[in-house]
Amino acid sequence: MAIPRSYLFVPGNRPDRFAKAASAGAGAVIFDLEDAVSHEAKDDARAHVMQWFAEGGEGIVRINGLDTPWHDEDVAALRDISAEIMVPKAAPAGMADVAARLPGRPLLALVETVAGFAALRDTVNAAGLTRLAFGNLDFSADARIPEGGYGLDHARFELVLASRLGGLLPPIDGVTTALSDPEAIRRDVRHARSMGFGAKLCIHPAQVAPVNAGFAPSNEEVVWARRVIAALEGANGAAVQLDGKMIDRPLIDHARHILENVDPA
Repeated sequence: MAIPRSYLFVPGNRPDRFAKAASAGAGAVIFDLEDAVSHEAKDDARAHVMQWFAEGGEGIVRINGLDTPWHDEDVAALRDISAEIMVPKAAPAGMADVAARLPGRPLLALVETVAGFAALRDTVNAAGLTRLAFGNLDFSADARIPEGGYGLDHARFELVLASRLGGLLPPIDGVTTALSDPEAIRRDVRHARSMGFGAKLCIHPAQVAPVNAGFAPSNEEVVWARRVIAALEGANGAAVQLDGKMIDRPLIDHARHILENVDPA
């Protein structure tokens, strides 16, 4: 997949899980130095992750936030590897700090606080930013919105709009905590995709396959997209009717977006 649909977290202090995570079929693996790692294990986790990359491994590194005592060492260690970086509690100051110290590095912004959403229009202009991700659990707690509350969908829509304004890839939805309920992940993927998301954070390898499948264009969508493009190209840009519906120029852009996300044969 050219554009990742699934991002699988693996704790940085569990090198025994690194290879398994890398072979789980995720679009990208996020080696976590932040929430998944206890304070006393931070240094060991950083060393394990740096070794993974030094030995030819690939992935993304979620560093500790600007307001923590581990941030500076995380950023300093990342100078020696080419990993993409996920910035937690994303806000303009933290994004600017990483971009200035690691110029040219691709960044993912994990937006997960009320303050982060308030500054979203500035965050999308950060140097190196490629994609926004929703930290739904932390945001739910910070905003005092029950998990699954309607207020979370308002936040999701803000991420979609900000991504479009910033010319970014469609955003990444937050995690589904239910590990023993396969329908829960499929339901959450359908919901996120209906809101304009293009990927999802995963916390278990078993979530990867349904996430990849859920964000892939369906056969029906692909057939529709090809018919739309054929109809409009034959009309030299004029609006046409297809299956009794009016089809015009904006829909060809949507159709092309669908076809760009089809997996290679």
